[in-house]
Amino acid sequence: MKFTKTLIAASLAFVSADTFAAAFQLAEQNVSGLGRAYAGEASVADDASVVARNPALMTLFKEKQLSVAAMAVIPDVSLKGTGNAYGLDNSVLDDDSIAPSAIIPAGYFTMPVNDKVSVGFGAFSNFGLATEFNDDYAAGQIAGETEIVTVNMNASVAYKVSEQFSFGIGLNAIYAEAKIIRKFGVVPPVNPAIASIPASADAVHLEGDDMGYGLNVGLMYQLDENSRFGFNYRTETDITFEGEYSNELPSFIPGGLNGQVELPGSVEITLPAIAEFSGSHQLDEKLGVHYSVLWTGWSSFDSLEAQVTAPTGGKFSAFEKTEDFSDAMRYSIGTDYQYSENLMLRAGFAFDESPVSQQHLSISIPDTDRFWFSFGGNYAIDQNSNVDLGVSVLRGKTQNFTEKVESETLPQQWSFESKGHAVLLGAQYNYTF
Repeated sequence: MKFTKTLIAASLAFVSADTFAAAFQLAEQNVSGLGRAYAGEASVADDASVVARNPALMTLFKEKQLSVAAMAVIPDVSLKGTGNAYGLDNSVLDDDSIAPSAIIPAGYFTMPVNDKVSVGFGAFSNFGLATEFNDDYAAGQIAGETEIVTVNMNASVAYKVSEQFSFGIGLNAIYAEAKIIRKFGVVPPVNPAIASIPASADAVHLEGDDMGYGLNVGLMYQLDENSRFGFNYRTETDITFEGEYSNELPSFIPGGLNGQVELPGSVEITLPAIAEFSGSHQLDEKLGVHYSVLWTGWSSFDSLEAQVTAPTGGKFSAFEKTEDFSDAMRYSIGTDYQYSENLMLRAGFAFDESPVSQQHLSISIPDTDRFWFSFGGNYAIDQNSNVDLGVSVLRGKTQNFTEKVESETLPQQWSFESKGHAVLLGAQYNYTF
């Protein structure tokens, strides 16, 4: 099992990305949808990537379909320090790039078994996060490095009940890795011994992985030859990241391990349920309009906590951050236009609602409401193959907030102004055989 997990992680290592949907949810499962801001994803049957967003749509394909995609996330997430309780120059909190760029890959295959049944397989990601600060960042205990990587391996089957109605169901095996690193940072000079601890010393270092399982169910209704509706629901998935915990704090600090001991540690999170309703309407032989309303049950994510097993067998909390997320909505509308026999053009607009309240804004999981402005196209190379290209510009609003470290011995308080924007670029190849 360990070898299998390592192989999965190595083959899809690029799936880690900064979050550019709500919280650490990823919308980027394909490039065909990227060009219209992922409007109509539960009702548009562009290619084999329907496995990810509505398996019921597989019944619309009469031949085998293969799709492979790669999407580049180029973030621009910056922080400006606006206040602290220690008399430091606020500029020590400034950071113009806390989120690294990343590549998100995806691959899909669908196949009709007969005129009623279709099957499909996919590898993609619904969730991912990466933020990274310099080792000597002043607010190290709320910064450091945070990473969540997920790979969703899906097997789906769809059944065509009638010419108008189909349903599908998929089994999702989700491999997930997490890393939480927090530094000691700059603290008030409580005593000379504490003041001598370098800001770059690990206060928390925990890495772990796990496999979780869930289901998704899709429905498709063809109102007439020009109008189609779709619905997809994805269940919650419980993940327990189990791995090794360590720190570099001296032994006179409670829980200090001097970097010499590794203890079993774990972090429990629930990947939220997702539901999407979409509609697609062909207005004439060239122009189509698509829309989606997507709900994510983020209220299942209430805290991020690292539990460590002590040598004596008891457990203690090495790190805890209240998140208290709320359920969030995403609204999108898009269009496609058959410009010529070989070229289809796309455009779309979306609004992502943030699940994070003002009281719990965090620099480790930065988030804000976002607007998507998207463009793309599909070019038919020949009768069996075509390519999709897409670009989305994401604009977030400026946030001002204060983040605290609740501690009896070393309480901390830092204030920030944050800005989060991004550009998404993608390419996808589709083959019919």
